[in-house]
Parts: sequence; structure tokens; C-alpha cells
Amino acid sequence: MSDVSLDRTDPEGEIAIAAARNSNWGRWGESDVRGTMNFLTDEIRSDAASLVRSGVSFSLSQSFDMDGPQRGWRRRTNPVHTMLDTGTDAVSGIQGFPHGLGGADDVVSMPLQCSTQWDGLGHIFDHGKAWNGRDADKVVTSLGDAVTGIETVANGIVGRGVLLDVGRHCGESGELPDGFAITTAHLEATIEAQGPSSTVRRGDLVLVRTGQLTRARRCGWGEYAGGPAPGLSITTADWLHDSEIAGIATDTWGFEVRPNEFDVAFQPLHQVAIPNIGLFLGEMWDLDALAEHSAGDGRYEFFLTAAPIPVTGAVGAPVNPIAVK
Repeated sequence: MSDVSLDRTDPEGEIAIAAARNSNWGRWGESDVRGTMNFLTDEIRSDAASLVRSGVSFSLSQSFDMDGPQRGWRRRTNPVHTMLDTGTDAVSGIQGFPHGLGGADDVVSMPLQCSTQWDGLGHIFDHGKAWNGRDADKVVTSLGDAVTGIETVANGIVGRGVLLDVGRHCGESGELPDGFAITTAHLEATIEAQGPSSTVRRGDLVLVRTGQLTRARRCGWGEYAGGPAPGLSITTADWLHDSEIAGIATDTWGFEVRPNEFDVAFQPLHQVAIPNIGLFLGEMWDLDALAEHSAGDGRYEFFLTAAPIPVTGAVGAPVNPIAVK
């Protein structure tokens, strides 16, 4: 649906309508924990391998360090990297290893969603219900997500990636302004402009570039983590459901447009997409180098591997996605 009208005064009603229309509850059985990753089959993964032609590869991850965008919102901080053993220790002879052996060791402390990551199916609830209609308090407790933890999909997020460079085709100088709501019409226009290689198919991993990360690199982080941003409109919920994609990621902190499209709301598209559609959302992906290369060779499809770190019971996890063309 390219044009969907919204009652901006009634977010709860509009969310309920979109959720009911696009619910996948029970689609893969009552015990399902993989949601839309069920669309990403072995056959699709095998076919995706044929997309590798030149072998050129791109890491789509931002860095994990103290210079990241986090500023404490929701207690999220940038990674803290601490050395446990160093070359200084080795030279001083305090490590205690025999025959001249020395080494270094380190530790990182960080929120699991502080940089490039996947949202898991236990990340968002809708009126107390988690993915597939389960009671949220039976899924995620202080011990973690015992049902749909991110480890349940750690083996399968590999397949055909498709880049939709909406920033290049619908923005100015390759960037969409903050607050720009990407509609289905914008997605379809981008696909048409890019050509057949960007046709979206069942089981695809779709990457949407807005250009906000490009702007943050040029102008400074500002409110990149948690502030205004271009992103998907809640009106794209039908497209996200009907296209039967396995996952979708953007170069922004929150995936959807911010401020959100209602008078008072917080991440309404998350509320439809994760617990109701069962869709995996990726955030803060670095798509710039891939976008430049794709604009040059005219190919917007590629082999993509994007497995999350399988932190048991986590509701989201870091990832270093690799696109290979």
C-alpha cells in the first residue's frame, strides 16, 4: 500500500489496525521462535552464493569503541575496552610464562545495542505480548529471553542482501533530512530507479540507506543515537509483511522515522514489526561504501552474512555484517 492515511491523534488505534492486518502469529506454528527468518531457506542461501562475482567485500559495521554515538540514553554507553595483559607486562617479566612467552588479553564492556546490531524478537512487546502471542513475562525475565533469545537465529542470517539507497534516489546530495518518513512509494521508486538487481524477493535481507550516518560523520554525532532521523514510515508495515523479507536494516539508530508520525508516540513501527510480524530489524549499519560501489557497478544485490554474536538469552546483539559482490 503506497498511500495510507493516518489518524495522528490515535496511535494506539492505528497500531492495532496495522498489527491485526499484518500479524504472523501462528504462521509457523505455536512453538516458532524464528519469525521471518523462516523465509530465509537453505535454497535461498545456496542461490545467494552465486551472487559473488568479483569477491570484493564490505564490512557494514560501525566501530565498537569509545568514539561511538551513544550518550547515555536508556543507559546505553559506548564500548569500554580494557587491557588485562599488555606488552608492557610481558617486557617487565610479570606474566610468569616460561621460555620467553608473552601475550596480551583484553575485555570489552558494552550494551549489546550500542552499535551495529540486530533487534531480536524479545526486544519489543505489544500490550504485554511478545512474538507469536506469548505473554511477555513468560518470555523475557531478569534471566534473559528464554524463548526467542538471539542465539536462536545465530546459524541462519546468511543470504541475498539487497541495498535500497533511498538517500541517493529520494534525497539531496545522497541524504534524507531528519524527520523524513520513507513510505512504500519511496521504496518502490528506489527499486525502479536502481533496476532489476534491487527487486525484493521472499527471504531477502533488505538494507535501507538514508544517508544519516554520512551526515553524522561530517557534522558530528549530535543526536544520532536517539534523536531525530529519517526512517521508515509506519505506513510501510504492509510492505514489510507482504514482501516476506527475512530482515531489514538501516543506517540509523531507530530504523523508523523520528519524530514518529503521531502526536504522542514512541517507535510504533517497532511495535507492529517485531512482536506481530516477527521481523528482525537491524540498526546503525554502515552502508556508505557498499552504496558507492553499487552505484558504480549498477548491482544492488549481493551475498550477505550477518550472524549476531550468540549471547544466550539476549534480546539484541552486535553484528559485523559482510556484503560480498
